[in-house]
Amino acid sequence: MAAPDGQAAAQPPLDDPCGERTQAGRPLRAGGARADDGLDVFLAGRVFMDMIFTGLPGLPPPGTELVTDGLGSAPGGIANIAVAMSRLGLRTGLATVIGDDMFGAYLWRTLSEQEGVDLTWSRRPAGWPTPVTVSLAYDSDRSMVTYARPLPLTADELVAVPPRAASCFVDIDRPLPSWALTMRRSGALVFADIGWDPTETWSTDVLDRLAEVDVFLPNAVEAMAYTRTRTPAEALEALAERVPVVVVKQGALGAIAIDSTTGERASAAALPVRALDTTGAGDVFAAGFVFGTLAGWPLMQRLRFANLCAGLSVRHHSGSLGAPCWGEIAAFGETSDLPPEVLADYEFVIPYIPAAELGNGPESVTRAQPTLR
Repeated sequence: MAAPDGQAAAQPPLDDPCGERTQAGRPLRAGGARADDGLDVFLAGRVFMDMIFTGLPGLPPPGTELVTDGLGSAPGGIANIAVAMSRLGLRTGLATVIGDDMFGAYLWRTLSEQEGVDLTWSRRPAGWPTPVTVSLAYDSDRSMVTYARPLPLTADELVAVPPRAASCFVDIDRPLPSWALTMRRSGALVFADIGWDPTETWSTDVLDRLAEVDVFLPNAVEAMAYTRTRTPAEALEALAERVPVVVVKQGALGAIAIDSTTGERASAAALPVRALDTTGAGDVFAAGFVFGTLAGWPLMQRLRFANLCAGLSVRHHSGSLGAPCWGEIAAFGETSDLPPEVLADYEFVIPYIPAAELGNGPESVTRAQPTLR
């Protein structure tokens, strides 16, 4: 691809910001059922080119223009959680469709070469444009505009033969794909999330799909809307009657959960940090919860680790590329201003931090380049 002046177009740097991801996954699989060559988690869904404008005082009124000096670009959509999982050391496979345009080339290289996501099940059909989302981040929230054409391939067409994996992650805004049902029959745990219903009808068909799910991770607004309840706690109780493990994410208020398989109930506060960009925070939370589940942690530890990962991610303006690596997790524990009694709640994480990352401090933490140049 040539630049307008005939010179070669600049390529985004693809150095791995999480070189320790391989070492981080070893304690998870040591001596366990996942010590083979299978995946830890498999996903399928849409990937978007996210363009994130930050530092805005609000949305521009009609006929006006806002100028800001904050712009990030990163893989979005299902890539948010795929990147977050891979950075934690989970062997992550992704089935998606990516365009054969400039944005698609960037997304493919970033996911496969920089972030270590296995794209064996993904395709780049000729002439199909990569979906693009523009995110306007302001006042610790965001608004979005998306351009997307209909998918040329369905998830079941992409995944004719599902891989061996310890778990898979699905969105239950539609019936579960056949590959997910096949994987569950083979012993994989099915984790599920649900997005905003643009029709706001909140069909109860979604709740019926939970019969094929092992872990459900909605946010509080979604959970209350689908269950027709008035509080997150009421929604949690209603969902616990339908799915073995349910977590209700409450943003800055933390998360609450019930694990009916063990009888555990837990409530964990969010990490007390200043949020700069919440894009993808729920996906990073889910990645942390998947890791903790595969590690066999108690429910409270799973919630705390998920909150830790999400809290570290919102400190950056970069969407999926703001997901923490283990080096950042280690640096937070070593340099945080939180009181010792709060940091003690996270001591269970230490055995999973690669030894090379301990004691290095924040200067050793590298971050992925979030902006196309």
